[in-house]
Amino acid sequence: MDLLVASLASLFAGFVDSIVGGGGLILVPALFALFPNTHPATLFGVNKGASVWGTAAATLQYARRVQMPWRALLPAAAVGFVGSMAGAWTVTVISPDFLRRALPLILVLVLAYTLMRKDLGRHHAPRYQGRQETQAACVLAATIGFYDGFFGPGTGSFFVFLFVRWLGYDFLHASASAKLINVATNLAALLLFAWKGHVWWHFVLAMAVANVVGSLIGTRLALKHGSGFVRIAFIVVVSALILKTTYDAWIR
Repeated sequence: MDLLVASLASLFAGFVDSIVGGGGLILVPALFALFPNTHPATLFGVNKGASVWGTAAATLQYARRVQMPWRALLPAAAVGFVGSMAGAWTVTVISPDFLRRALPLILVLVLAYTLMRKDLGRHHAPRYQGRQETQAACVLAATIGFYDGFFGPGTGSFFVFLFVRWLGYDFLHASASAKLINVATNLAALLLFAWKGHVWWHFVLAMAVANVVGSLIGTRLALKHGSGFVRIAFIVVVSALILKTTYDAWIR
């Protein structure tokens, strides 16, 4: 029964994550509710073990329909992998509690800016070309990749927002690009958790299949309805993240 519930949560998480990130908002609390006495690192490992497959499936689907700037994204993915590893190592020596309280405020600013700029992310007009685009993507990947390894909540949404705001992508291209780098950051964290023995592989297999199914459904919806749909999904997910992170940091 626990595996069935976890798999259903993974399916929904894959659906949400494939559109605009934020799947961890669904799957991680579900795992903590199902297994309250389990070491958190194990539950994070299970989450990464399932979500990395859904994110990879979404990346492949987007790559077939959306023009991806591979020359910028592939180096950025490699940098994001290293950044995530560095963040995961740092969390073993420094507590991320200070971020827990700051995160809701950061997310409120992101949401407010998105709502005020009605045209934000509606048109695909990259600000950089060639080497400049690669450098900007690598800086973004290093920063958010480190955050993903160190703390994590909202990683996909931060990737999408920065691709839109800084690099000038529309929401659809931003989501597609974010997925590729997010695969690398998830994989880095998964390898670290696996190395430490914090992955339940018998759970991960079924949950990974469910996550891929949800991811394929979400990706098709995003591709069908375009940037306007992804923008709305982004606003909904960031709003939910604000409520969840505020509760975790200031109320619970």
